[in-house]
Amino acid sequence: MTQKALVLDEQAISRALTRIAHQIIEKNKGIEDCLLVGIRTRGIYLAKRLAAKIEEIEGSPIPVGELDITLYRDDLTKKTENQEPLVKGSDIPVDSNDKKVILVDDVLYTGRTVRAGLDALMDLGRPSAIQLAVLVDRGHRELPIRADYVGKNIPTSNLEKIVVELAEVDQVDRVSIYDK
Repeated sequence: MTQKALVLDEQAISRALTRIAHQIIEKNKGIEDCLLVGIRTRGIYLAKRLAAKIEEIEGSPIPVGELDITLYRDDLTKKTENQEPLVKGSDIPVDSNDKKVILVDDVLYTGRTVRAGLDALMDLGRPSAIQLAVLVDRGHRELPIRADYVGKNIPTSNLEKIVVELAEVDQVDRVSIYDK
């Protein structure tokens, strides 16, 4: 793969997350009964960053959970033909029943990851609402799923790949487009 363009740098990612944090607060009229849940792996770090920004703005913390969707993926047999899937487990610190859950992920593409996340969330409880926050929406949906909060829309071709790198995992914050 060759890098085609740097789309977001560290500052742009921070600004996008600040904007999303404000939108979450505004849409929910505060953060009462709200819960951020990040999809493994990078969605968790984005959810934690959003929580920090929301606490900075609102002056009170918002709970953050981690969701492992491994066993909910519809491509599980393709990805794990010769090996057992690596399940890390979900960690939701509060009961999600009757909560407004904001599901957080790095890239929204076909919608299949989000669908798996929705299934996993519903198995854990019955939220009053589920909203979706993504850093990047690249289009090409295969399922009728739309994000409520988007850091940046990046139209791409199917021959391109969006790579999100976060300091917590990759030692750098950036979003790039690569040719496959």
